[in-house]
Amino acid sequence: IKAIGFDLFNTLITMRPEALDDALGRLWDSLQSNGLRLERDAFLEAHRKAALGHILTARKTGQETHNRLWISQALGELGLSVPPDDPRISQAVTAYFSAFSQHASLIPDTLDMLATLGQQYPLGLLSNFTHPPAARSILDDTGMSEHFQAIVISGDVGIRKPHPGSFSALTQALGVAPDEMLYIGDNPEADVDGAYQAGIRPVWMTYVRDNNLAFAPGVSAEQMESPLVQSLRVNTWSRLLDLVDRGREKLTV
Repeated sequence: IKAIGFDLFNTLITMRPEALDDALGRLWDSLQSNGLRLERDAFLEAHRKAALGHILTARKTGQETHNRLWISQALGELGLSVPPDDPRISQAVTAYFSAFSQHASLIPDTLDMLATLGQQYPLGLLSNFTHPPAARSILDDTGMSEHFQAIVISGDVGIRKPHPGSFSALTQALGVAPDEMLYIGDNPEADVDGAYQAGIRPVWMTYVRDNNLAFAPGVSAEQMESPLVQSLRVNTWSRLLDLVDRGREKLTV
């Protein structure tokens, strides 16, 4: 192993259950303050359907979507023609994501773990996140940014996990071959199976699952019960550090 990569949501941080409701409330308030008068429940339902459709398409194609498209489509369904690049939509997106940093919490001992591993390996982050400025804000606010030599966000590269191109962006940024990297994530499909299919050694992080915590809020936060491929599994950072200390031969999937 020459480098280690991490997912973000449900792997390094958790989100309070009320985060999504708060974010949607801020989105709605922003649209209202900009004169886009609509019935609240009708808009939120149209937004939910638009978002789900775009996310499902992104899962199939591997091409990332963006919240601007969801909002524009939802407004269109209710009779308002507002293009995705309209400043009012940009302001609504900013308002929506302003809630996320306030509701994010580090999984216990995350900073200590990153500091320990960072002394031995270059570390990278690969996150499915439609709006990169919000992801970077979370990393800065939690103190994680300084620990990563490479930060790859799907909204920047236009590709989302489990597409192998997203993992290639991370290995290239870290300057390692796929089989020289370990990748830790919580999502069985996107993180574990995705990493494996990209030739990377996955580790399934189940802290959130094992502690019965809510998954990070999203339009479709459901996860598969388990990965399709066999993988190592950890639910504490001390367990991960122990695995790494055992050496490369113990990390073969």
